[in-house]
Amino acid sequence: MDDLELRTATGPDIAAGDLYAALRLRAEVFVVEQACVYLDPDGRDLEPTTVHLWLSALDGKMASYVRVLAEPGGGRRIGRVVTDPDHRAQGLAARLLQEALLRCERPVVLHAQSHLVAVYGRHGFVPDGMELLDDGIPHTPMRLA
Repeated sequence: MDDLELRTATGPDIAAGDLYAALRLRAEVFVVEQACVYLDPDGRDLEPTTVHLWLSALDGKMASYVRVLAEPGGGRRIGRVVTDPDHRAQGLAARLLQEALLRCERPVVLHAQSHLVAVYGRHGFVPDGMELLDDGIPHTPMRLA
């Protein structure tokens, strides 16, 4: 992991090339690999309070990414946690999640793909509601107080 650089930008400050790389990675994994046809650019990527965190490989490729949004009424929402297929099984998403949590005011919420509840549980998240289908994939609302 020493060959990866942690990068971060707020919504208005993210470079066009970095935002493109994030959108491409998100589409590659969520839309193509997971076969979820949905409009990923949801209008929140460029908000002033949005924080993008990613790990960039030496070749410039985005290895892993996470987005942090402000929640109405306070707290943060973590989402779009994704790792490039060539960089999986290295703990990159966990590393980014830890970095994101250092920057987040509490509470922090997320919708975990249900098969990943235990992964988020290792970071202190607990289920906070009934399982739901999001784009055909079971998700569990989770919260970290």
